[in-house]
Amino acid sequence: MIPAAFTADDTRLICRTGRETLLVEAIGPASLRVRATKNAQFDDTLPSGLIDTPPAPESAEIAIDGALATLTNGRLRAEIRRMPPGLEPVLELSFRDVETGEVLLEEEMPHILYPNPRNYDAEEGALWRIEAQFKAQDGERFYGLGQHQHGRLDQKGCVIDLLQMNTEVVIPFLVSSRGYGLIWNNPGTGRVELAENRTRWTLQAAPQIDYVVVAGPAPADILTTYAALTGHPPMMPDWALGFWQCKLRYGTQEEVLKIAREYNRRGLPVGCFVIDFFNWTRGGEGRINPADFPDPAAMVDELKSMGMMPMISIWPAVNANAENFTEMRDAGYLIEHRRGVQASSIFLDANSEGRVPLSFYDATNPAARAYHWDRIREGYVKHGFSAFWLDANEPEVYPAHPDNLRYFLGDGRSVTNAYPVLHQQGYAEHMAGDGLDDGVLLSRSAWLGTQRYPVVVWSGDVQSSFADLARQVRAGLNMAMSGISWWTTDIGGFKGGDIRDPAFHELLIRWFQYGVFCPVFRLHGFRQDSQGDPRLGRDFLVGGADNEIWSFGPEVESHLTALLHLRERLRPYLRAQMATAHETGLPPMRPLLVDFPEDPAAAAIDDQFMLGPDVMIAPVLEAGARDRRVYLPGNETWRDARTGETMAGGSWIDADAPLTHIPVFICGSADVPITG
Repeated sequence: MIPAAFTADDTRLICRTGRETLLVEAIGPASLRVRATKNAQFDDTLPSGLIDTPPAPESAEIAIDGALATLTNGRLRAEIRRMPPGLEPVLELSFRDVETGEVLLEEEMPHILYPNPRNYDAEEGALWRIEAQFKAQDGERFYGLGQHQHGRLDQKGCVIDLLQMNTEVVIPFLVSSRGYGLIWNNPGTGRVELAENRTRWTLQAAPQIDYVVVAGPAPADILTTYAALTGHPPMMPDWALGFWQCKLRYGTQEEVLKIAREYNRRGLPVGCFVIDFFNWTRGGEGRINPADFPDPAAMVDELKSMGMMPMISIWPAVNANAENFTEMRDAGYLIEHRRGVQASSIFLDANSEGRVPLSFYDATNPAARAYHWDRIREGYVKHGFSAFWLDANEPEVYPAHPDNLRYFLGDGRSVTNAYPVLHQQGYAEHMAGDGLDDGVLLSRSAWLGTQRYPVVVWSGDVQSSFADLARQVRAGLNMAMSGISWWTTDIGGFKGGDIRDPAFHELLIRWFQYGVFCPVFRLHGFRQDSQGDPRLGRDFLVGGADNEIWSFGPEVESHLTALLHLRERLRPYLRAQMATAHETGLPPMRPLLVDFPEDPAAAAIDDQFMLGPDVMIAPVLEAGARDRRVYLPGNETWRDARTGETMAGGSWIDADAPLTHIPVFICGSADVPITG
């Protein structure tokens, strides 16, 4: 007997044709999960961005009528049609908003016979090269997808590589202007093409397709549903709302305390003091170097006594000369390689001559995560550290050949994008188990669900330029549209800033003015000094030039000092926005389109943003600019935070932007203390 094309249980619709199984399941509010494979069964060992127990569906109404089957959950309905055979029978899938009747998303059928909307080309074993194709819609805009340096908010027309890299963060969740979100719940590498003629998602080598469609209708609805399915952010510790002091790099305990004491002497508030890389003996050994930090516990205690939480950098890289390298290799705790030697990159390391081979511990292996944390507990936690900078955790493999990586959970092409979130999960779970309730992780990468851990993502090693500042504004807003509430940049950019250059001074001030309104406010950079050691800002082992707020001359210091105090005044407001993010998943920093979905002009604004519902910021993104064009969205009344002048929404203005200020506006009668 030939099996029926459609069968069903309480919440799932199972569709079979040929060798393909298509499973559509109702989960959470107005959401449907789609899985498809040509294998005998689904692989449940792959990392998933969904929480272990997603919310129950609003409803699960299933109807089967010959060649048509539907599954409805709240306002979202999937319609599956068994199309007559061309080369073979095909299942066509579309999604409709029940309340409006509009088709939100639909697969693209082949023009004649090929390719199918879900196309499989065989790779090794149970792996397939898979394409999922959807129809393009005129006027559709796409937001989210993590963090990318293309400088665009609307990503229609972009090709996005799904591969974690420094400055490129893959969070495969997009929000469409048509009123839906799509969670591409596949940890494998590939790309998404948001073209004018079709949208195409590609997996290089994976056992199956797995994605979730979420019905809105508004962007805020989609973001809150995303958080319900993938996890809400924790409540940010109060210290993390303050100013973070950082540079590449403070090399000794003496230097750390000298700088911290000077901030304290000047009465400048610092919430976090960050100690960058090469603080360790050798990579992977998991302990601070006693030659440079002879009494780390005393250093930690003194920093905390001044109100500064110490954060210290730890990489997942393991030096081939580390005392525990052989032990980790023999236990299977390192990422292995299909070809060549056991090395993921060749780079510098502490206490090593020249460049050395580095491997990465395998964060997809729970036992490796536990082993790694045991080293961190003994080497850092016992000294009082509870905040950690998880750098290079894409993992930073060069060249980036995922097909050459073999993880505990499988082929690199099928799992590697989940490495950052599994690394973060290991820290978060072990920190909680050890009672480190005030800890925060600073990470250069992320994936679906990163926001459910105490993780700040920053935008990586960007250049010190106005063009890069402008790119970070759009990148940060797309991170917000990817569900990330805790995000920041290297204020001033990471590479290229000369501390004696007036042009850099202007950039630094403008970046500071932007950074004070970001969720996390962190100064960092690999600075140069045109009158100092020529190696500064060029040689990682030497480190960078000074990067404290007094390092750029008295005029710059006065500007930055005022901004530090502004951040302190904003902390109660920021705390309230972080509470909202914790409760609802709505990020505090977000594009205007989230708060003003009915204003079509707001959807096109990519260089202004909201901080909570009451504050709108228009950063200055060009050298020499002393005014800028600003759009006041909606039907609200807006008040200039500096002058007190009120203006009507739905209008454009030319706003003054002297070097001392960027345009900031308060919505309605809200009381937010911007001016001192």
